[in-house]
Amino acid sequence: MKAAIIVFPGSNRDRDMKMALTKASGGKPPLEVWHGDADFPKVDLIVLPGGFSYGDYLRCGAMAAHSPVMREVKARADKGTRVLAVCNGFQIACEAGLLPGVLMSNAGLQFICREITMRVETSDSIFTGKYRKGQCIRVPVAHHDGNYNADADTVKMLEDEDRVAFRYANLFGDVTPETNLNGSVGNIAGVFNKGKTVLGLMPHPENATDPVCGGTDGVGLFAGLAEALQ
Repeated sequence: MKAAIIVFPGSNRDRDMKMALTKASGGKPPLEVWHGDADFPKVDLIVLPGGFSYGDYLRCGAMAAHSPVMREVKARADKGTRVLAVCNGFQIACEAGLLPGVLMSNAGLQFICREITMRVETSDSIFTGKYRKGQCIRVPVAHHDGNYNADADTVKMLEDEDRVAFRYANLFGDVTPETNLNGSVGNIAGVFNKGKTVLGLMPHPENATDPVCGGTDGVGLFAGLAEALQ
């Protein structure tokens, strides 16, 4: 699997993502592409990592969505190249039109940094194929603007087309108001584009790939990608 991580000013999870992808690829590190580059070598997977691109000035992800490299990212995504967008990357992907919806400030207006449970809503994608539908996995979150919102018609479309990837839940798989840590509509933690070639999610699976760091529930996502894109 050939992967590229897009690095923006303020990215801070790019190295974590590099470690997870290198491990999944059997020791082959991904490319690191600067946001100002207009082009980069052909790859199987593009990653928009977490962090605080452009210091989260203006609106989270809005400035990064207009970086020179994003024109190429969108062009490749339109042709089917897989894109994984995590946390700030999810915000960027929504602002760039790669995914529907928007990420708003958390309902409690506080930064949330802790381990959470999310329920896998579909295994019908190369991102989630190593999980069972309904499986609950533990991964960290670290965000202030993770409140996913979309209009009622868009949410219905996501539901009808099996494009909700993850929901915030408890260890028993219950999706309730109490498990909705940031106010996201329908407890949504991650969504796909129409072809399920782009996944955006707020939690950080790259930080749950090593038992030394507290857990390995994120391994399935990267193992599935490596297997499908080898």
